[in-house]
Order: sequence, then C-alpha cells, then structure tokens
Amino acid sequence: MKGIIFNLLEDVVVDTYGDRMWDELLDTSGLDGVFTSLGNYDDDHVMALVSAAGAAMSLSDGEVLRWFGQRAIPGMAKRWPAFFAPHDTTLPFLQSLNSVIHPEVRKLYTGAYCTQFEFTSAADGALMIGYNSPRRLCDLAHGFILGAGDYYRESLFVRHLECMHQGSGRCLISVKAA
Repeated sequence: MKGIIFNLLEDVVVDTYGDRMWDELLDTSGLDGVFTSLGNYDDDHVMALVSAAGAAMSLSDGEVLRWFGQRAIPGMAKRWPAFFAPHDTTLPFLQSLNSVIHPEVRKLYTGAYCTQFEFTSAADGALMIGYNSPRRLCDLAHGFILGAGDYYRESLFVRHLECMHQGSGRCLISVKAA
C-alpha cells in the first residue's frame, strides 16, 4: 500500500485526537510511523493501525475504515483539488475514479494499485458501484463515498448490497443522493 494512505490516516487521527493518539496507535501496532507518501508498505501495517484505532475508539475495523475514509476526503481535496473541481455533485465525481483519478494516481505514485470499479445506474437513479479487490477494503471505499458526499454538501443514502466479507465474489454498493 502506498504511503500516502498512511499519511492521510495520520492526518485524520492527529486532527481528531491529537499527536499523542497517533503515537499510541504506532506503539500498539508495533510500527515506527515513518511513512513516505511514495513508499510502499505492507497492507498488514495499515490494518494493524486500524485495529489499534478500533481498540482505542471501541469500533470494529470496518467502522474505523469508514470513519477514516469519510474524514480523509477534505485532506485529499486540499492535496489534489483538480480531481474535485470539475464536479458539482458526488456521483459524477465517483464516476471519474477509473477514467481520471486512478490514472493520475498511478502517474503520481508509481506502482500504486488502484481498484477498478464497475459503474451502472439503477432504475431508481442510484449509482451502483461494483468493487472487487484482494485488499477487501470496501469499508474504506464506503467511507470515501460518504466523505465525497460531505465535500459536495450532499446527503447520500449508501447501501452495501453485496460484500466480499460475507462470502460474495465482490461488493456492490448503491449510492443515491437523498
């Protein structure tokens, strides 16, 4: 996993709970905390931090990932405003992931693995997002979706219809502006 994810997690933890909490999470997880944005780190490292945060906050790993994803979006918008500026609402922004955002991420962060999402529209106007990744970080994706809604000042109705964590071959997430 690219170090930028660790950098964003640190920013969110420090902004919400302070430097001491970040240091405690590093101690609990046994990590040194030196993560460069361009560096590559074992996926288990981020999950160790997530589990440590969950224990400290009395949340499940999935809840921590959603919390982190939602709160990371403002920092992402500051770092990469060009990804957010062309859109006025959440759904077009989400639909730009495969064609605009992820190719640029791969240019910025050589070797970055970016999930390819499948997008379809439901009869009720919801955006259906298919997610399939060996990392199984669908809860992080869910948090990013909620954070994007916050960024665009939209209330979203997000439902996880299928999940790899419950035996499905992929995740299917329904997103609709409320």
